[in-house]
Amino acid sequence: QVHLVESGGDLVQPGGSLTLSCAASGFTLDNYAMGWFRQAPGKEREGVSCLSGRDGSTYYADSVKGRFAISRDNAKNTMYLHMNSLKTEDAAVYYCAAEKFPIPSLRGFCVNPSSLYDYWGRGTQVTVSS
Repeated sequence: QVHLVESGGDLVQPGGSLTLSCAASGFTLDNYAMGWFRQAPGKEREGVSCLSGRDGSTYYADSVKGRFAISRDNAKNTMYLHMNSLKTEDAAVYYCAAEKFPIPSLRGFCVNPSSLYDYWGRGTQVTVSS
């Protein structure tokens, strides 16, 4: 909510690129698992990519491997999602979330999103269309 704010969503042509940002406030991401999740109309929310603020380890959904990259800037307390070769099926509202360590696994955090995570942003719209 007030702790995570996404930005960067836009209208992009298929094959285009876009970078999303998630700015954290009130806490530092160093000791949190953080991730990007997306939800298209009529679909369930799904994990896209996640990152450990503790050691920088990452996880990617099969659908975005090789096209998306997650990163962090601890000095800015911000997480990013760099999206390349965008497809129509990538269109969705993208949300960021955070959960304080310890967690069972980064993959589990990403694959099974929960409303109980410590923080959720309100989302940013990504539209992919010609």
